[in-house]
Amino acid sequence: MKVPPDPPSLRRRGTNLPKMGDFNTSVVVDAIRRSAEGLSRVELAAATGLAAQTVSNICRRLLDQDLVVEAGKETNGPGKPRTMLRINPRGLYAVGLHIDPAVTSYAVVDAVGTVLAARKHASEFDDGPEAAVARMGRRILDLVKDSGVDATRVIGVGAATPGPVDVSSGTVVAPPHMPGWWSVPLRDILARETGLPVVMDKDVTAAAVAELWTSGAGRAGSFVYLYIGTGIGAGLVLNNEVARGSSGNAGEIGHIITDPDGPECDCGRRGCVKVTCMPETIVSEALDAGVEVVWPGATLQQGLAALVAAADDGDSRAVAVLERSAWRMAGAASVLTNLLDVDRVVFGGPFWKVLSVPYLRVIPGLLERLSVTASVRSLTVSGAVVGPGREAFGAACLIMEHTLSPNADHLLLEAR
Repeated sequence: MKVPPDPPSLRRRGTNLPKMGDFNTSVVVDAIRRSAEGLSRVELAAATGLAAQTVSNICRRLLDQDLVVEAGKETNGPGKPRTMLRINPRGLYAVGLHIDPAVTSYAVVDAVGTVLAARKHASEFDDGPEAAVARMGRRILDLVKDSGVDATRVIGVGAATPGPVDVSSGTVVAPPHMPGWWSVPLRDILARETGLPVVMDKDVTAAAVAELWTSGAGRAGSFVYLYIGTGIGAGLVLNNEVARGSSGNAGEIGHIITDPDGPECDCGRRGCVKVTCMPETIVSEALDAGVEVVWPGATLQQGLAALVAAADDGDSRAVAVLERSAWRMAGAASVLTNLLDVDRVVFGGPFWKVLSVPYLRVIPGLLERLSVTASVRSLTVSGAVVGPGREAFGAACLIMEHTLSPNADHLLLEAR
């Protein structure tokens, strides 16, 4: 069954003016990519708003470059069968690098989002950030070689790192839990070591881009992506575009107050996300309540899993800790959903899987109650399409988005 084109409110519309070739090509590629079964040239013209001749010219170039392939013919009503176009998986490749204080992960991804090769290494920062990033660059080249892909078709590296960042200069500013990483020129070092274009962004923004990139036709819209990792952050997608802010640091929600009676924060106030919603805070509160969630050698992930297991076994103290945590998270989410008027809330990040069941039991109802637009529309709450363990895939989506996605910023008109 053919996937219908996006509804008019969600379509990427092209323009037939000259000097718009790159943007129009992105519009066509995006439309083909989002259709599960491909689109014909006639359907592409209808979906993008471009003239039939413009679509035909763009498709010819894409076919010549092996970025799309003809995938058979389909009859739909009277007239001759239409030739379907799909993305060529081998048309291009992207590399993803996800840097975390504990684990650094790598992936090579093809044009339709299949992970062809992936590796993880314990993060090594002892010899300084520049040496660490240079080592990452060499590992990227090794992974590309070992993956067997055509290296000439690798379009670049997407690098995701904890914030804050300076996107304009490609610099990691001062991420928590990564001592010594002050004003590290991540983008330039990786580009030097790999010889590839590099796009850098915050890890939570990369996660939001991956959710947007993997969404089918008409599914993306506007949403808040709440990332639960070593830190808590938010990715913002408004009308199918990732909102990054003027410095690339939109979504820093650490100082939203979720519990006025909560612990004191380093900002001088009480109950901020930074001291109420972090995974380590949840485990610490469980210990204070007498729940046995820590043992020699236990990781934070294991501690959270033990807490959830205790709650499932009926430990009222564990249940109370998790419900309080979910209540606080819902409070932070409601600030964003009420401010931005989004359609849905998406949770993801390394610690989402272990917390998903207790959180989804509580948060949707609380968000509905806290929503100022509950009488207008309901909020959908779900886990991310790209699950835990695929953070490097999200990083690869950064370079895919930069290269292929339509972006109004690319519309540069010559003065007449």
